[in-house]
Amino acid sequence: MNAPLEAPTRGRLNHANHILAEVLRFAHPADAVLSRYFRENRNLGHRDRAWLAETVYAVLRHLRQVRLWAGPNAQPKALLLAWLVKGAGHSVRHLEPAISQTEREQLGEVKARQLPPASLADRCDLPDWLAERLAPVFGEEGLVSLCHALNQSAPLDLRINPLKAEREAVLAQLAAEGIKARPGRLSPLAIRLAEKPALQTHPLYLGGQVEVQDEGSQVLAWLVAPRRGELVVDFCAGAGGKTLVLGALMRSTGRLHAFDVSDKRLAKLKPRAARAGLSNVHPVVIDNENDIRVKRLAGKADRVLVDAPCSGLGTLRRNPDLKWRQSPESVEELKGKQAAILQAAARLVKPGGRLVYATCSLLPEENEHIVQAFLAANPAFQVRNAGEILQRQGIPVEEGEFLRLTPDRHDTDGFFAAVMERSA
Repeated sequence: MNAPLEAPTRGRLNHANHILAEVLRFAHPADAVLSRYFRENRNLGHRDRAWLAETVYAVLRHLRQVRLWAGPNAQPKALLLAWLVKGAGHSVRHLEPAISQTEREQLGEVKARQLPPASLADRCDLPDWLAERLAPVFGEEGLVSLCHALNQSAPLDLRINPLKAEREAVLAQLAAEGIKARPGRLSPLAIRLAEKPALQTHPLYLGGQVEVQDEGSQVLAWLVAPRRGELVVDFCAGAGGKTLVLGALMRSTGRLHAFDVSDKRLAKLKPRAARAGLSNVHPVVIDNENDIRVKRLAGKADRVLVDAPCSGLGTLRRNPDLKWRQSPESVEELKGKQAAILQAAARLVKPGGRLVYATCSLLPEENEHIVQAFLAANPAFQVRNAGEILQRQGIPVEEGEFLRLTPDRHDTDGFFAAVMERSA
């Protein structure tokens, strides 16, 4: 388990208590709660913010275990203190300057509490329903290994923009600045940083030579494998991280449509594309997957990427609150959206064209089951072996009909992808 960056002060504990209380309402994503709190408390320094974010995220990652330590009805402050003592390794004496006499006594009870034998969900720090669904997929020990990786903080990955830079040159520049980095294991454009420096004002970022993007997310572009001059569609583009990779692989030629239902997300793509030097990206806000602006491209696209809205359970290293915010009901609702979006996107693919369906989920019902149901209803599409496609491009993943990336095996976020091609 990860230790907080520094020992707490009374002020830090009070701030952490306010943040955690809001996060545990699960009305908003944890990162949004933190961002808003930091905007409202601009007097907090960089070290304070780092400590608060790390500590709140640590409690979220291990919330089930922390509640066992602190008691099922423990308030946010008690959860924080239980984590600091039992998870982060602080002694009660170390915390004394920042806590009350009552809190010292409560921590004594926490340290003395005898816990029942741990269930699989306890060992994995998952809600019961999620452990039950994932155990048949990964096996008991495989799931424990996966969750151990998911409960770590995610590393910081960069993606080189091949229109403006080469990886070796960027690595050399980072080394000259004392920033430790190495090439990624999978993506030919990835760089893994040893630490997490602020990059928003770095010349490499401002000049469009690099973007921040998880290495697993980068790999999806090589499954699409766009060529120069083609018509390509990123069907659920969001803020455009994958769009930028596709555009660069196309060498800014052809036409790349970026569809999304959120104008706020797509608005972020325009300055990013300009910074990257891409002139072939065309962001389009759509009302839904059946928008007339989508239908106009029916049968015309060479490649279509569907990075479908999903539970996000493969991103728990970055978004640990998702495992507590999602539910069987929310997954069921997502399945309907995924199937509808995939069916609508498939209509754009021309004969001989390629369709890639991807999620950052670990659940088969959002992944294989969606693809298998689509193939049964659309015999013109056939699966292509994702592992072979990547290996032909020099990306070392194990061969498999579908791409499955996990943090314990690949040190990336969890991803699923299927490649399908239309024969007629």
